[in-house]
Amino acid sequence: MTPDWRLAAEAERAAWAVATARLDDFRPLSSAEEDVVAKLLTGQFDRLGDGTRPDAPDPLRVVRAAFLRFLILGGEEGCRPHEKGIRITGAWITGVLDLEACSVFRDIGLNDCHFEAAPVLRAAIINRLFLNGSRLPGLQAERLEARGGIYLRGAEVEGEINLEQARLGSNLECDGAVIRNPRNHALRAQSLEVRNVLLRGADLTGSIALSGAHLTADLDAAGARISRPEDVAFDASEVECRGNVMLRSAHVEGAVRLIASRIDGDVDCTAAVIENAGGGALDLSRTTVKGAFFLRRDARLDGMLALTGASLGTIHDEAASWPGPGDLLLNRCRYEAFIDGPVDAGSRLDWLARQAPERWGEDFWPQPYEQLASVFREMGHGEDARAVLIVKERLQRKARRARARHPLWRLLLAVSDGVLGATLAYGRQPLLAILWLFGFWLLGVAVFTLAERQGAVMPNSPVVLRAPDWTLCGFEEQERRPLIASGETHGLAAAGQTQLACFRDRWEASSYPAFSPWMYSLDTLLPVLDMGQRAFWRPNPTKPGGGIAISYFYFQSIVGWALSLLAVAGFSGLVKSS
Repeated sequence: MTPDWRLAAEAERAAWAVATARLDDFRPLSSAEEDVVAKLLTGQFDRLGDGTRPDAPDPLRVVRAAFLRFLILGGEEGCRPHEKGIRITGAWITGVLDLEACSVFRDIGLNDCHFEAAPVLRAAIINRLFLNGSRLPGLQAERLEARGGIYLRGAEVEGEINLEQARLGSNLECDGAVIRNPRNHALRAQSLEVRNVLLRGADLTGSIALSGAHLTADLDAAGARISRPEDVAFDASEVECRGNVMLRSAHVEGAVRLIASRIDGDVDCTAAVIENAGGGALDLSRTTVKGAFFLRRDARLDGMLALTGASLGTIHDEAASWPGPGDLLLNRCRYEAFIDGPVDAGSRLDWLARQAPERWGEDFWPQPYEQLASVFREMGHGEDARAVLIVKERLQRKARRARARHPLWRLLLAVSDGVLGATLAYGRQPLLAILWLFGFWLLGVAVFTLAERQGAVMPNSPVVLRAPDWTLCGFEEQERRPLIASGETHGLAAAGQTQLACFRDRWEASSYPAFSPWMYSLDTLLPVLDMGQRAFWRPNPTKPGGGIAISYFYFQSIVGWALSLLAVAGFSGLVKSS
């Protein structure tokens, strides 16, 4: 609130101005001024001419700004304005309407008027100001205090509207206004205190500066056109807005900044077009949006969307409205859910892939992936969450390898990451190790079955290997071989029969366990199991196919140990980076 001493000082100044001015000082009055005085006490709009905005200084419409000031400040006895205030439409106002530091407790209504000079209301205290449909070369109202609002609906302003540090009890309404100040601010309102800022359908050439403003309701620029190419067109940084920020169907040439703001409602960019190629299009860094962020229905950002450190309620978007590759910043951005947008890992990983950490001197940002996975889990999409974390692990490990200086260390990391990725999906899918074990088991069955058919399997017992039955089965019946122990000199194998097949046909081998490729492969693969096969049989490297079988035997034994340990590590969570 304004201090009592200031109110007293301003009231004294206004009283002095009224006391020192007389109606006679302005005589002779123009016909328009005579008309205003005649209707002064009615409280109705005093229409000059047909009430439309004049395009030329018609003598029937010309009113001096100094005369208006005299009336606005109270006039004199017998010539005082109605309690509703001054209401004039269709006037051509000459000179500067200077109300700087004045106190005006009635409305000022100058609609559809043409001002030759920008009105000055710096540090003034007023009730309400109506300039709807008027044409003026600017408005200087820094530090203005108004019980109500300022209304410029449909106005044409060729210059700057300056409301820096102003305090309005109601709205700043510029719906449909045309404001042109190409080289600077069209609307300067830093630290403005207001209820609503309404720019719906407005056309502004020049920037909007609302940084540090406090709004108890909405900032609404739906359908507005704002042009400040290659610069900041709309700066609402550090704004406190208890309502919504609406850019629905707006077209902005230049950057839109809502940095470090607090918005209790939504940020709605539905069908908005923001163009700032090569720079920032929409910057919501460190902004808190308690409601939703809308970016859909053919919305287009030609430039960067920065959500670094932002906190959003929900995201309502569509893939067609996402910024291009390299133009998305999501590091440390937090949000609660996706509504009416893609909710699958494939689409959202493409969304995250539009980030380019290297553009900012970073190698990888893990937080956006963790955040996405967390949201997927909370929305019940567990498989999508796991897919996101797998990609996150792969990219994070890739970045770690890139940071390694020694080539040998990079090679070891590449091998380790490759194995963990292929077998466990970096610990995110430990069941994958079971599938690998199953695959090696089947491969072992095939290898050992082939070895058995080629007779490249032999008993794993020195006693059996020295027995005559096994030894003589290695020769065909027509071959004769001397044996020291038994004296037998002929073989036991039939023509074309393998030593293993011949041995199986012997009565002496009936008590020896049968060879099973299925159980032998399982026994070799899983070190914790003992199926009894490996203790009784082993590949014979002296037979065709035996070399391959014995090599695979050793390989599968190592792989079995490794995959078993990896499976345990995966299920226990030891492999995950985080």
